[in-house]
Amino acid sequence: MAAALEITNLHAWYGESHILHDVNLSVNQGEVVTLLGRNGAGRTTTLRAIMGLTGARKGSIRINGAEAIGRATHRIAHLGVGYCPEERGIFSSLSTEENLLLPPLVAGGPPGMPLDEIYEMFPNLKERRASQGTRLSGGEQQMLAVARILRTGARLLLLDEISEGLAPVIVQTLARMITTLKAKGYTIVMVEQNFRFAAPLADRFYVMEHGQIVESFAASALREKMPVLNQLLGV
Repeated sequence: MAAALEITNLHAWYGESHILHDVNLSVNQGEVVTLLGRNGAGRTTTLRAIMGLTGARKGSIRINGAEAIGRATHRIAHLGVGYCPEERGIFSSLSTEENLLLPPLVAGGPPGMPLDEIYEMFPNLKERRASQGTRLSGGEQQMLAVARILRTGARLLLLDEISEGLAPVIVQTLARMITTLKAKGYTIVMVEQNFRFAAPLADRFYVMEHGQIVESFAASALREKMPVLNQLLGV
C-alpha cells in the first residue's frame, strides 16, 4: 500500500521550545493508526505540525507523496487532510445543518460526504439539524466536528482526543464511525488517551514520550506489548 502520510526526521518548535525530536512514522492508505502517550508527550503537536500549526518545522512531511513542509495550513488541507482539534470549533450561532453546509470542498479532491450519509452515520445530528451549536451536547458537538470534516472531501483524517469526556453511548457511536470510515477507505490518525476506545480500532500504534517515538507495533502485537504500555502509559 502507498503511504498516505510519511513523516521523516521531523523536528518542531513553539517559539524557542523544541517539542518534537526526530519523529519518524508512516501511515498507509486506509489504515487507522493511533498515537499513544502521556499528556505532554508530543502527540497533539505531531498533528499540529502536520497541519503547519506549530512554529518552525524541520524534516519532511509527505502527504500522498506531496511535501507539506513549507506549505501554508490551507494549502496542506488541500492535499486532502482534515483536522479535528480537541477544541472542536463549532460555530455556535449556526444550526447543525448550517455547520455541515459551510465547509468548502478540498480543492481537486473527491466530493464531500453527502448529508444523507452523514445523518445515517450520526442519527443524533439528523434529529438536531435545526438546533443551534450552543444547544448541542458535548457528544453531539464532537459528532458535528468530525462530520464537518467529512463534508470537505478530505480522506486523511487527524482526530485529536475525540472521545474525551463523552458518555459511553457517544463513544460507541464514534467507534462505529471509525469502523465505517475505514471500510470506506479513509485513512485515520488518532491521538487518544482512552486506550479502551482506541485499542480495538487501530491497525498500528506509535508510542510517544518527550517528543519522540519510543515504540511502534501492529495491532497483532498488542497483547505482548502490554507490559511495555503499562510501564510507559500506566494503562
